[in-house]
Amino acid sequence: MKNSDKTNVMRILDQKKIAYLSHSYEPDASMSGTEIAELLNENADRVFKTLVTCGKSGQYYVFVVPVKEELDLKKAAKAVGEKAVSMIRQKELFPLTGYVHGGCSPIGMKKSFPTCIHETAGQYEKMLVSAGKVGFQIELAPKDLAGAAGASFADIC
Repeated sequence: MKNSDKTNVMRILDQKKIAYLSHSYEPDASMSGTEIAELLNENADRVFKTLVTCGKSGQYYVFVVPVKEELDLKKAAKAVGEKAVSMIRQKELFPLTGYVHGGCSPIGMKKSFPTCIHETAGQYEKMLVSAGKVGFQIELAPKDLAGAAGASFADIC
């Protein structure tokens, strides 16, 4: 892949010398994460989505969960030491992170936020997350994602 074809996320991983595979698909705004997993011929349990929340304190948090699962807001709040967290509104996503809905990655946001990956990621040698652009996914080891995103693991679903 030429450097000009790479997303910011891929360039960051290259700089950090973290191994990954890139996957691409023809994007369709109506596709769910499960449909993307099917399109890529991947087990949906290994494909994760990135969700951004705001805590009662006003601090933002990033959660990475399997596409088939829903974030448990109570477990998520407990994992980051907040009384409560709530999902941010879709229109807040781009100004806050630099990413659009469907292309949000835990790596390379405008600003670093505390990040938590669902503990099931540790069951897999490799997992998939957005490469920071709709239509692109990266596949990498969960520990490498955690290192690149400064993330921890917890039961958040």
